[in-house]
Amino acid sequence: MNPETAATLGEAWRDDYPWEFITQLTEIGDRMGGHPGERRAAQVVAEGFERAGAREVEIESFEMHRWTRGDAELAVTDPVERSFETIALPYSPPGEVRGELVDAGYGTPDELDDLDVEGKIVVASTTTPKGSRFIHRMEKFGHAAAAGAEAFVFRNHKPGQLPPTGSLRFDREAAIPGVGVSLETGDWLTDYADRGARAALRVDAETSPATSHNTHGQLGPDTDDEILVVGHHDAHDIAEGALDNGCGITVVVAAAHLLAEMDLDTRVRVAGVGCEEIGLLGADALADRLDLDSVKAVVNVDGAGRFRDLRAHTHGSERMEEIVDSVADEANQPIAVREQVHPFSDHWPFLKRGVPALQLHSERAAQTAAASERGRGWGHTHADTRDKVDDRNLREHAMLTALLVREAARTDEIPRPSAESVAGNLRAGNYEEGMKAAGIWPEGWE
Repeated sequence: MNPETAATLGEAWRDDYPWEFITQLTEIGDRMGGHPGERRAAQVVAEGFERAGAREVEIESFEMHRWTRGDAELAVTDPVERSFETIALPYSPPGEVRGELVDAGYGTPDELDDLDVEGKIVVASTTTPKGSRFIHRMEKFGHAAAAGAEAFVFRNHKPGQLPPTGSLRFDREAAIPGVGVSLETGDWLTDYADRGARAALRVDAETSPATSHNTHGQLGPDTDDEILVVGHHDAHDIAEGALDNGCGITVVVAAAHLLAEMDLDTRVRVAGVGCEEIGLLGADALADRLDLDSVKAVVNVDGAGRFRDLRAHTHGSERMEEIVDSVADEANQPIAVREQVHPFSDHWPFLKRGVPALQLHSERAAQTAAASERGRGWGHTHADTRDKVDDRNLREHAMLTALLVREAARTDEIPRPSAESVAGNLRAGNYEEGMKAAGIWPEGWE
């Protein structure tokens, strides 16, 4: 590592700005896609890029469907009468449902196929069985709705009286109402389901046309090609969104400050995007706007800064894995690598169009890829607040992100994945069925 880079990184150890930035972001409160707080978040990101010295910083709008959360009620009506706390899931339609409760366990396709859920209220866990592929909420919901369920109840697998939130569909109203309940409530509901109980569910919500915003600016030389670094600044409305993805967008802004002091071989575009939580809509709008032939790679910072050790998802790219290994060796810092493609973050609109992708996430210290705890912890609950953040992780992950981006900018060629290779990787990971159930398998892919 040359002395100039070492000095830049040394200054980052003492930098208070990442903590100041995430404080400013989480003070906004509600940053739900398409709502006023998300617009304010885009402005905060723009100010961060400008402070870093980025040029041509701009905030761009795009059209989307805003979901507004209203009240939700859930009660067992027979053989006892008892009400429970619940919250609606984004893009749930409004409505009232009465029916028999049915416990679908984890909500896997096999479990749902073995049950008669038609006309019933399905209860399913937020987690996935050990040894199984990850099964996303939208897949569970899609299977239940297709099987004739009248409503869907998503029960948290984490204790603490924390009902989870999370989008049921991408950018449109879902087919049936869906709500989240805590682990403790879920325990009661599964018990009542075993007794053949009936329940009543009411959701008040609205989906309407609206506008969201992306922010982006440029660093380094004005070359034909560029590396895109992206993180989402939106969050669910029920908490501060500190971990998801306040930490990630803070890492992007802090990395921009470091990259501005480094010698870069290729232009770097830094971006904060909206509406990740409700369908990757901001990333999709940015992918439509940019000339993707000029984007050498996308580095998606979603989950970095939350926990102690950085984790890199290389999405099948051997060259990306080489870049990660090189930086980990140079910095003498552990970076776990996962090769599996997944479509559930802001790299996906670019990867499915042939742009090599790297996602930076994190995991608790001493965890291996095989032993990592499933689920997002405090994320998507009322407990996603600033007190859970360790600013040392923000600084260190910003440094590693800057080094990874610089190395990618130095790399002459990062092979572009074909649709066939991406689809093959997804099929090898058993993602195709679930993506089709969720309505997100790309059209034209065989």
